[in-house]
Amino acid sequence: MSKKLYVGNLSFTTTEAELREAFEKHGALASVNVITDRETGRSRGFAFVEFEDDAGALSAQEALDGQQVGGRELQINEAHNKRGDRRG
Repeated sequence: MSKKLYVGNLSFTTTEAELREAFEKHGALASVNVITDRETGRSRGFAFVEFEDDAGALSAQEALDGQQVGGRELQINEAHNKRGDRRG
């Protein structure tokens, strides 16, 4: 079963490839998605990294939470599903 992590406090220049390189050391990745602004296409400073199993996600969270990537300390938490659509 896959597990998704929220990765916050990213530098606006951090790429999906950089995140993939940092996280794949801890297990098989299902996806890496840097969230961008719809209007400008610029990074919003956070991403989601999905692992194929729980063990890889836990390993990555323990090893990388608080570590510097792109000059900023990562904040890593388990991602949770949205609680409803905000678009009204």
